[in-house]
Amino acid sequence: MIPDFLVTHSGGFHADEVLSTVVLTRLFPQARLVRSRAPEWITAGDDRIVYDVGGAYDAAARIFDHHQRGAPQRDDGRPYSSFGLIWKHFGRDYLAALSVPDAFIETVHGAFDANFVLPVDLVDNGALSPDSAGLLTSLTLPSLLETLKPVFDEPDPKAINRAFHSATAIAGSFVEAKIEGINAKLRAEALVLRAIGAVGKGRVLELPMGMPFRSAIVKAGADHLLFVIHPRETDWCLTGIRRSEEGFDLRADLPAAWAGLTGNDLEMATGVEGASFCHNGRFIAAAKTREAALALADLAVKDAEQRAG
Repeated sequence: MIPDFLVTHSGGFHADEVLSTVVLTRLFPQARLVRSRAPEWITAGDDRIVYDVGGAYDAAARIFDHHQRGAPQRDDGRPYSSFGLIWKHFGRDYLAALSVPDAFIETVHGAFDANFVLPVDLVDNGALSPDSAGLLTSLTLPSLLETLKPVFDEPDPKAINRAFHSATAIAGSFVEAKIEGINAKLRAEALVLRAIGAVGKGRVLELPMGMPFRSAIVKAGADHLLFVIHPRETDWCLTGIRRSEEGFDLRADLPAAWAGLTGNDLEMATGVEGASFCHNGRFIAAAKTREAALALADLAVKDAEQRAG
């Protein structure tokens, strides 16, 4: 049954009910959002979905709270917030509403749960301290959403609801962008795997455009690859392949003699006409043409192989 009301608590807000609202308002745009702690609102009913309030978790009755004794936990024992519960029950429909292909929905649902929903759940339940982000603590999404709350002496009683709606709109942009990124990564994976098949045992992977490539390279077991080239708007890019998702360690750096050079200086150092730029960090270079990019890549491979002994 399509709900007439989406009900969460009034007053101050946290990331979990804001993000739950993002999902539910996309799925049920005709439903009226009610922020209240009045007993007549925060109890289960056929005409509503109640979340982050109500003292119960009963999916059949469409009430999704996590503050009560015996609060719901994931299979691994980690706690849900209201966002985790809403994502568990409504996330797949939300992805379909965003036009994620059916073949990708389970993968995107799981990836978004692990990388976006779970951290919100843990922070909201005190199982993960925002301080673990160090200097970035105040820039985490839960912290940023809370900065949108009115100051303590705001005289307008309606300000908190305006702030909640503003936070929901902002949070929705991040949710949709993150999901589109995961979806795009899956699309890119198919293209990268096809390109890996074409390159054989070569050390340089050529792609038709810039795209995420590391996960597909790892999935394919293409440990022989050292560099990737692809066209950009007006030139070509040569880039290294990171060893892992964390950090910036590469399978092979670009030659030390190229570091920080541009234009004629890089052409002189490489002997490649059309070489235009090499980052001082030696992880990316640019060239004016495909032929120049391939020539740089060939030199970079020979340098890496010499250094490897």
